[in-house]
Amino acid sequence: MKAFTATFTTIALAAASLSAQAQSSVQLTGTVDTYVGSMKMAGQERVASVGSGGLTTSWWGVKGVEDLGGGLKADFNITSFFRADTGTPGRFDADPFFSRDANVGLAGSFGRVSLGRGLAPNFLPTVLTNPFGDSFTVSPLVLHANMTTAAWGTDSLTTASNTGWSNQVLYTTPSFGGLKANVHYQFGEQTGSGNKGKKNVGLNLMYFGGPLSLTAFYERAQINNPVSLAVMPTKSNWMVGGSYDFSVAKLYATYGQAKINAQDRENTTYSLGLDVPVSGTAGTIKAAAARTKSEVGNVSGTRTTVSLGYDHFLSKRTDVYAVAMYDRVSMDIPNKSGTSAVVGIRHRF
Repeated sequence: MKAFTATFTTIALAAASLSAQAQSSVQLTGTVDTYVGSMKMAGQERVASVGSGGLTTSWWGVKGVEDLGGGLKADFNITSFFRADTGTPGRFDADPFFSRDANVGLAGSFGRVSLGRGLAPNFLPTVLTNPFGDSFTVSPLVLHANMTTAAWGTDSLTTASNTGWSNQVLYTTPSFGGLKANVHYQFGEQTGSGNKGKKNVGLNLMYFGGPLSLTAFYERAQINNPVSLAVMPTKSNWMVGGSYDFSVAKLYATYGQAKINAQDRENTTYSLGLDVPVSGTAGTIKAAAARTKSEVGNVSGTRTTVSLGYDHFLSKRTDVYAVAMYDRVSMDIPNKSGTSAVVGIRHRF
């Protein structure tokens, strides 16, 4: 890993020297987010620790763009997650090194086409329609979509196949009066009888018009991401959501479903959120709740998560935050509910 890091650093520095050219730019960018807290999710024991990614998963990488003339541009994104509490690469031990982004594209009046690993259809609509954004630690909506606990199995999550897809062709339309769409196609690259046609497909729609924002997505996934890229039972999911900024407060709401027909399973999730600027300060009070009902045949269970926090910006790039969270499942098990509290620092560069 040290040899790889040194090599990549040399490449990044060499690429950065090109930024002096008028028509090209290369940027080293990322976010470091670390917190200290006491965590107890439903079905788990309490753990006090320093953690990474309280509000945003820590990441770093290189992005670049070249103006090719005539309104055409080439761009690339090579970014990697890491755990700032230990300095370990990836979101988890088996995570690919550049699991956040590894793609190259062309953009122009037609929109943008990219090839490689990038966002799945579910990601942007999910993080844009809850006050805790892309927090995989304290956002109730993101937790219900992506993060399991000892009391809530993987198949009860609503995301079909990770928040990023590999082997992907992604087309982004131009903006039409504030409306933009992304069309995603992930090649399965499978061999063997019955598997050659397996793939992931999806799209999302996003509208931004003044104080109103609306989002929606649909996914149909047959390939597991990001590690094994193996065939999995077909899972489909969709969600609609939106927000409205009243200046004194911003309201969020979502509703969605996920299905695995082979298991006779259906998961239904709805969420509500609130963002309230604190007068005279650079801070906001955040509150959010999500509830998921998981049904397998005639058996059902629910998970409810509520978070309340405060986020204060010390500058445009640095903020500090504190969040309390309650997580509960309806199953008759030990530790069926838990409370967590975190305090952290986030810096963007």
